[in-house]
Amino acid sequence: MFFYHALQINESQCTGCTRCMKVCPTEAIRIHNEIATISESRCIDCGKCFKICPSKAIYIKQDDFESIFNFPCRVALIPSVFLGQFPNDISVSRIYAILQEIGFTHVFETDSSASVYTNTKNKYFVENKDNLPHISTFCPAIVRLIQVKFPGLVDNLIPIKAPIDITAMFVRKKLHKEGTYKDNEVGIFYITPCAAKIAAVKSPVGEEKSNVDGVINMDSLYNRVWKRIKEQGSSYKETKLPIAQLSSDSILTSLTNGERRMSIARRSYAIDEIDNVIEFLEKIENDEIEDVEFLELRACDQSCAGGNLTCNNRFLTCEKMFARARYVADKERNGERTREFEIENERDYLMQNMSLDKIEPRSMLSLDNDIAKALEKMNKINELRKELPQKDCGICGAPTCDAFAEDVVCQNAKISDCIFCKAKD
Repeated sequence: MFFYHALQINESQCTGCTRCMKVCPTEAIRIHNEIATISESRCIDCGKCFKICPSKAIYIKQDDFESIFNFPCRVALIPSVFLGQFPNDISVSRIYAILQEIGFTHVFETDSSASVYTNTKNKYFVENKDNLPHISTFCPAIVRLIQVKFPGLVDNLIPIKAPIDITAMFVRKKLHKEGTYKDNEVGIFYITPCAAKIAAVKSPVGEEKSNVDGVINMDSLYNRVWKRIKEQGSSYKETKLPIAQLSSDSILTSLTNGERRMSIARRSYAIDEIDNVIEFLEKIENDEIEDVEFLELRACDQSCAGGNLTCNNRFLTCEKMFARARYVADKERNGERTREFEIENERDYLMQNMSLDKIEPRSMLSLDNDIAKALEKMNKINELRKELPQKDCGICGAPTCDAFAEDVVCQNAKISDCIFCKAKD
């Protein structure tokens, strides 16, 4: 199976400091000859290594902004967290206008499909109460984490596309109905707050091809928009949007508790930051926590507001998003409608096309295609583990002694790489 990875290493900048190796939640990083390498079978693109790298040797590969001009119709799919990056005195309509000035022909907010997404999940919950807990597929890093580290929970993942794909489906349907552009003339570009969603677009799980054509780094687009805001100065004349994009509930969907608060499940949890998620899933696997019906799991602290491609403080971003939600809620009480009613009109079409295929486990370690040889290697790994000091010092280039034993048996390392084994000799 092909898995695209957005995280890349610039070998010329890497100092082999081991910090990335020590924080990786799936032990995907090794240090050889003072240069870090990433295992494609283990990496889930969570971005912890990207955040901690002191030499900036780890970078995130994205589509070039100029690639949007390959399409006559250029759609920007922006998550609500993107708008939360800007100061309170910069209006939503102004950001929309600038996005169109710099090249996009249409702007849609990803979370405008949140109500259809929520209703479909709740319907799935009612119809599938025999396989609990249900686990949200909103965060692609969590989906991949479960595939590689908790394969026994793969069947608990809700097989429903995330709002990014649902909104992209709606946009294509809407533009097709309008008849202004041919299908192959429409390019949909997602503005991503994290590396995992780049990987999810390039090699989606549970579907053959994403409805999104490209992914733009949120940080770089923010800088483009902010530069234009500075150039405009006080000469800018405000023009209001004809209709608000999101409801108050949808604005908060990408934040922690955004899904849980809309779920009909009685016992549910919202857990953010990947180490917290791993700790909780281990308790679920070990039956230490029972009767859980729904889990909203996010890889980043404060969910998408803490994404590794955001450019503002995650807590300030959350504050701005809550302020926007309160403002929209006041408008809703006065009878104003949002763009979400347009998506509601396409509910039947979307619900018929938003199911994912079966999500399969993804092996982190393939010892051998021959079962007998694989078992033999596993026995060798277990024997070698007993000989190692279990200090997990990382000097050998592996994050733990257990990981080092696997590397030696798979001929990716030598026993002499361990300084303690050298001392014995």
